[in-house]
Amino acid sequence: MPAFPDAARDALGDPVLRHNLAHATGTIRDKRARVVAEVDDWEDLRVDGAAVKDTALADLGTHLLALESALTARGARVHWARDAAEANAIVAGIAKGHGVDEVVKVKSMATQEIGLNEALEAEGIAAWETDLAELIVQLGEDRPSHILVPAIHRNRAEIRAIFRDRMAAAGRPAPDDLTDEPAELAAAARLHLREKFLRARMAVSGANFAVADSGTLVVVESEGNGRMCLTLPEVLVSVVGIEKVVPTWDDLGTMLRLLPRSSTGERMNPYTSTWAGVTPGDGPQEMHVVLLDNGRTRALADEVGRQALRCIRCSACLNVCPVYERTGGHAYGSVYPGPIGAILNPLLQGPGSSAWVDSLPYASSLCGACYEVCPVRIDIPSVLVDLRAQVVDAKRIVPDVSAADSGVRPRQRPAAPSPQSLAMKGAAMTFASARRLGLAERFAGVGTSLARRLPWLPGVSAWAGARDLPQAPAESFRRWWRRTDGGRR
Repeated sequence: MPAFPDAARDALGDPVLRHNLAHATGTIRDKRARVVAEVDDWEDLRVDGAAVKDTALADLGTHLLALESALTARGARVHWARDAAEANAIVAGIAKGHGVDEVVKVKSMATQEIGLNEALEAEGIAAWETDLAELIVQLGEDRPSHILVPAIHRNRAEIRAIFRDRMAAAGRPAPDDLTDEPAELAAAARLHLREKFLRARMAVSGANFAVADSGTLVVVESEGNGRMCLTLPEVLVSVVGIEKVVPTWDDLGTMLRLLPRSSTGERMNPYTSTWAGVTPGDGPQEMHVVLLDNGRTRALADEVGRQALRCIRCSACLNVCPVYERTGGHAYGSVYPGPIGAILNPLLQGPGSSAWVDSLPYASSLCGACYEVCPVRIDIPSVLVDLRAQVVDAKRIVPDVSAADSGVRPRQRPAAPSPQSLAMKGAAMTFASARRLGLAERFAGVGTSLARRLPWLPGVSAWAGARDLPQAPAESFRRWWRRTDGGRR
């Protein structure tokens, strides 16, 4: 992926995208505000939600082992995956072990994060998305651009064209007389998916929450497609990030009051599905749970950033973010876009891992709107500032590969100073000496005049492209002070 500024520049040039985003995010914002206003103790509820997640994260190992024990006691098999490759291999192995060549999927951020669909495709296994918005993205060979509404960047006319052009190749075709009315589009998707639900022998889900003491997994949704996936197939595999655990059923109640209001602007989700193991003769007869790390323990070790693991994927921060509203989710280059993606991706992958990752903490105006709406009080602006410092620190050292050919482990050595670093060091030297500062003031006019005439100088063009270079005063303060005897003459 390109760095955020480059990707954002392309998005800003698409007026249709900007119109779609402004309309959709505005609608969701208004719905959320209305239902949140109905809760007198909303701020107290946010504090409680943050406390539930912090309690779970503070003793995460204990709660995960309790979850594993409860699931195993109810007939489920628990797998542990350190990274995306391990998780994908586990799911693919289960599918091949049952001779399955297609699976149906509940909407899941974790499976998108690890690229499960692509990994299964490489093994000859088709993975069909069943969430309406995810279906639109999949049929359009597109990428999700929003956590809650992955196809938020598409309008009705575009969706109709995708259905008419692509549905037939994936199964039941769209009706010949399909219009762009929402009810007709939903009906076409329902008919297309129904044959997949009835045919599939294996389903893959994520989980919004995992209750440790009872071994219960929870999925909330609005369409019922998740319920079909969770009940009809013979085999169910759930890929669950280790941060999704909550200690008790009472804790789940708190989260289920926060999530629907913050995400879809509803008092409760139309479908809340819970399952805990295998019940003979009812539902899937084989259940697997893949507990996924994939950088989460790295994030947990970050004292400032670990609060990002509270995230319940409501997307409220996206809907209020002025940057997201203008660029959309694709510019962030990840399944996690917007403010939460700007902190979660660097935390999971590590600052300094790529130019793309290092650009994300700067994809924010630091206005603080994301913190105000977050149902679990993630202080995203503070984490962004801390990550920016980590990005700068990561650039101070680079691997020393000079000894790599001899089998010696590469060491770290200081990186070559950047123009910005040199400028800051020069400023520090200048301000540390009254004599040097006086000389700098004397020649400030010459320097600014030169910069105006040479806009190609490194750093000048980028800075001056959005700012006016100030004119240096004809007389410095020090000279004026001496000439006027401190303003007395």
